[in-house]
Amino acid sequence: MVRRPDGMNAFEFAVLSGLRVAQLQRGCTPRVPPSEKVAVTAQHELAARKIVRCANGAASNSEPFAEELAATRSSG
Repeated sequence: MVRRPDGMNAFEFAVLSGLRVAQLQRGCTPRVPPSEKVAVTAQHELAARKIVRCANGAASNSEPFAEELAATRSSG
């Protein structure tokens, strides 16, 4: 079980990790050592604060990632 970061509620953790899972499955490079399951890798990224939520609601630690996340949300 991956422990979510302080200050992040369970819903936000689930949504952001789910969005990151979609990106990892499309071929994005993991920011932590990959786990056997992609969902666990995404959760570890959030727990390590490698992925953070921006003020506009996107999750990012860099601009290219924010743009990619916005594209994921708009494409459905």
